[in-house]
Amino acid sequence: MIKAIFYQIKYTVSRLFSNRKKTVTERLSSSFGTLKEDAFNFSMIETYFRHKDNSKAHQVLSDKTCNDLDFEEVFFYLDRTHSKIGQQYLYNHLRVIQRNEAQTKLDEEIIAELSENEELRISVQKKIEKLNHKDAYYVRTLFQEEQIRPPKWFFAIRILSLLSLISLVLSFYKPVFFGVFSGIFCVNLLIHYWNKKNLVQYVNSIPQLIRLNAVAAHLFKNASLQRLNTKLSKSIRLINGVKSKMSFFQLEVQLQGEFAILAWFIFEILKIVFLLEPLLLFGVLRKLNTKRSEIEAVFKFVGHVDMLISIASVRKSAEMYCIPTITTESEIKADEIRHPLIFNCIPNNIGLQDKSVLLTGSNMSGKTSFIRAIGLNVITGLTLNTSFAKSMSFPLMRIYSAIRISDDLMNDKSYYFEEVITIKEMILESEKNGINLFLLDELFKGTNTVERISAGKAVLSALAKNKNKVFVSTHDIELTDMLSEDYELYHFSEIVDDAKVAFDYKLKEGKLKNRNAIRILAMNEYPDSVISEAMEISKELDASYAAQKSKK
Repeated sequence: MIKAIFYQIKYTVSRLFSNRKKTVTERLSSSFGTLKEDAFNFSMIETYFRHKDNSKAHQVLSDKTCNDLDFEEVFFYLDRTHSKIGQQYLYNHLRVIQRNEAQTKLDEEIIAELSENEELRISVQKKIEKLNHKDAYYVRTLFQEEQIRPPKWFFAIRILSLLSLISLVLSFYKPVFFGVFSGIFCVNLLIHYWNKKNLVQYVNSIPQLIRLNAVAAHLFKNASLQRLNTKLSKSIRLINGVKSKMSFFQLEVQLQGEFAILAWFIFEILKIVFLLEPLLLFGVLRKLNTKRSEIEAVFKFVGHVDMLISIASVRKSAEMYCIPTITTESEIKADEIRHPLIFNCIPNNIGLQDKSVLLTGSNMSGKTSFIRAIGLNVITGLTLNTSFAKSMSFPLMRIYSAIRISDDLMNDKSYYFEEVITIKEMILESEKNGINLFLLDELFKGTNTVERISAGKAVLSALAKNKNKVFVSTHDIELTDMLSEDYELYHFSEIVDDAKVAFDYKLKEGKLKNRNAIRILAMNEYPDSVISEAMEISKELDASYAAQKSKK
């Protein structure tokens, strides 16, 4: 009877485990190619990037450029990682422009295998998901930040631990030693709780490091993934050498979350008596401090694998994507390029050789979105080897922008002054070696018309030198004639009838010929006197501009 009950329990547990396993598999299979539903904590996601030395990279995207291109929203779309490690790694990868053709080729081979072999991909995802707890954000502190050092009187902790053991043993033979033990216990109690503020910094990170190393060891068994870092086994082995002492921190977490209060109390007494926490904490930190490069290697390995799965997922869901061609020429070509965040985005084509692009068109016609689409597709092409177009080619470039500029009231800087500083930085960058991509929206709109046009022409001519590429929008039609030698002219337009304004969002060659601003005023029932006066002044200004142009 007992035997039958045992087998029934065993069968039930087995079925439950099998169903759970099946549910996880189905979830991972169905979620591939879909957006994540997780909350995004950018203050934690970006910490790896903020603390990483990227000084040798071709470029690190500035906060200004990221803000201009809605980087956080783009990250929402691109992030399909299954771990906090992978999330931090992907964020850094997107912010840092650097090309390694051999690495890119290897990445593409692994992405292809993960895309085609669902069983392999899901098995990898199941392991990586073990690092999706928020505590995994803190692993990077073990190799990026300075660890706390033991106090100068740390030797006293070792002595007190030994004296506590001796007095406890002797108290069984001579009761007088129990008084000695009690006195030492009181001192140890103070030291134990003094150390709690040190311990709390690592209760999150060290248990996650153990888990990270175990995940890396499992992934490294795959022959394809091994190629990402053939020497990783040494790093895994060295970290495992500290595993026995680090396991103490795992036990600490489990006792807090799983065991009864009695077990926790007994364990806490033992830690106080022998000062286990400070002894083990500083002992582990001393060893981990010598293994920073190994911890970082394991972090990068798992993060990179997670990122490759994320890229495969993005490509599966994309309406259209291509692997861009990175050329040595300054040409930019894009066939059916799209903005990745715009649903049912109207695709556009563009081809540039020696010139840059000057865009005209009314507000809401698509100028700024197109400029952002160019910048984002260059960035994802250089970092993820993925552009959202039918085909795209461009050189290795640095990307700078002046699209979303605002007053800095805290530092008493006006809109115009902020723009002046930003554009000056661009001019300085344009004079350096290498090709730059400059993205600008309505240059110097914070000043008067004459000086805006004059300064705009001079600045845009300067930025377009040295094979740099500039994409700029403007409402100043005068610039289209002044910059025709350095810029190709394109425009977006709208259709205005008696009842509404419609945009087709199609990029068209040449400068804008039709103006509809005053007609739109009339559609919105502005007074007839206002409309009439506006039309009259418009005709006078057109005639004056035409006369000046003919004299030249």
